[in-house]
Formats: sequence, structure tokens, C-alpha cells
Amino acid sequence: MKIDRIHHVAYRCRDAKQTVLWYQQMLHMDFVLAIAEDRVPSTKAPDPYMHVFLDAGMGNVLAFFELPTQPPMGRDTNTPEWVQHIAFQVKDRAELLAFKTHLEANGVPVLGVTDHGVFHSIYFFDPNGHRLELACPDPDAAAQLQRLDAVKWDMLEEWSQTKRAPQHAAFLHVKEFSP
Repeated sequence: MKIDRIHHVAYRCRDAKQTVLWYQQMLHMDFVLAIAEDRVPSTKAPDPYMHVFLDAGMGNVLAFFELPTQPPMGRDTNTPEWVQHIAFQVKDRAELLAFKTHLEANGVPVLGVTDHGVFHSIYFFDPNGHRLELACPDPDAAAQLQRLDAVKWDMLEEWSQTKRAPQHAAFLHVKEFSP
């Protein structure tokens, strides 16, 4: 047995229509489906909702629930806001920079470009307060990923024992220059 793929990932939103329009305008996602119910199908609890689905590319679906009878949405205040985020991949650095320009031109504050070694990212928030990331692969990602694969278990074991960042992947942040 093995999982085939993620069917969809669902988050809460403040306003379903605003969310769909924002993702269409800012990230060029297609609106693919809406489901509305007065009762939760799995629990049968009376709780009206609007459930919208957006095409995030290559069979990946991002979904949102608007829950008008529930308390206002919040976030886990014990987790830094940089931790919980949704990351989307774009083709290359040119595409990443084009999105950065597009977002900023539409009034969305953008952090980055951040160099993570194997990929480069920009960060911003959607109108619901969800942190989003757009990432593109580094041109040398294949070689770096191979090196990371070789040390992943050692890193995890060291972390589990010390709770300090292992230095097995420090090479990601050292740029090698040839004369």
C-alpha cells in the first residue's frame, strides 16, 4: 500500500469569494469547484459552510472553507507565523521574479528573494493571513539534493539527540567561486 498523491489541502478563509478572486488575480489559479452544505457530511453537525477548490497546478488542489457560524479565525499563537505556510513551485528564477513584481504591483508586500541553497523563495500573505511561499529550484539543485540525501538520516538522528542544528548541510549556504 502507498499513498498516490495529495487529493487536496484545506484551510479556513474569512470570505470564500474574496479568497477565490485573490488567488485568481495574484497566483493565476483556476477556480475549479464549490461545495456548500448546511450539515457537515462526516459528522452530520449543523454547520453551514462554503468549500471552494483552486487548481494549484499538476493535479494539486488548494481548498478553503468559509465558516460563517464559527468564531473568527485565528492562528496558533505558540507557533511563529513563518513556520506554517503553503509553498508553491514556479518554473525558474525569472518566473519567481515576475511573480514578485506582479504581487508588489498589486499592493502585496513580499519578503525575499531568499536563497535556501537548493531553491530560492519569496514570501507573502494571502487576505486570510496564511503565509505563502513561491519557490524555484536552484540551477545546481540536483547535485545539492544528492548531497542532502546522503546526510538526511545522520542529520535527523543528531537533531533527535541534541535539538541543535546539525551542520551536515552547511554547504548550502557557502557559495563556491572558481577563479
